[in-house]
Amino acid sequence: MNILVDDICKIIRERIKIDFNTDFRIGILFELLMQDNELTNESKILQAVNLFYPKPEQITDMKRAIDDILWFYRCGKEIKASQNENNNNQIYSYEFDDELIYSAFRNQYGINLQTIPYLHWWEFQAMFKGLKDDNKIVEIMGYRAIDLGKIKDKDERARYNRLKKIYALPDMRTPEQKEADFGKAFW
Repeated sequence: MNILVDDICKIIRERIKIDFNTDFRIGILFELLMQDNELTNESKILQAVNLFYPKPEQITDMKRAIDDILWFYRCGKEIKASQNENNNNQIYSYEFDDELIYSAFRNQYGINLQTIPYLHWWEFQAMFKGLKDDNKIVEIMGYRAIDLGKIKDKDERARYNRLKKIYALPDMRTPEQKEADFGKAFW
């Protein structure tokens, strides 16, 4: 799939033959849903299906419906093996960075994400990835993503470490997840 030359709506219609919500708000709600540690996996699946499928009774193959949700969320892209590794370093949050993301879209694209009636998730993702460095959210994502181990200068490393802490996202793991991660450190 290539957003420059392919008709993204046609691609989705050909793959998902029933009604399917493609608005960017659904993609954001899905990501927030998947990050909610208070919900069971079964509850997440049910809510995700209800988010994307306005008529869930049309679904004839639930496994396929879930696969289609994940495919759509990834913008039709396959996951590369290297993408699965070291994916714990979250550099943005739709929950905690909402105002920064909103202002970046307003500033760079002139798009009011509150009032725009519709914006395709894949278009939103392309625009989010294309935000310029002069947007505060991009600056902050850079601080969150920086590998301090690659910075040789001690003062520079201390400066980035301080910025990384200032702009860190809250640790949303459950106590069980924290305990499991702690245990992994010894294996």
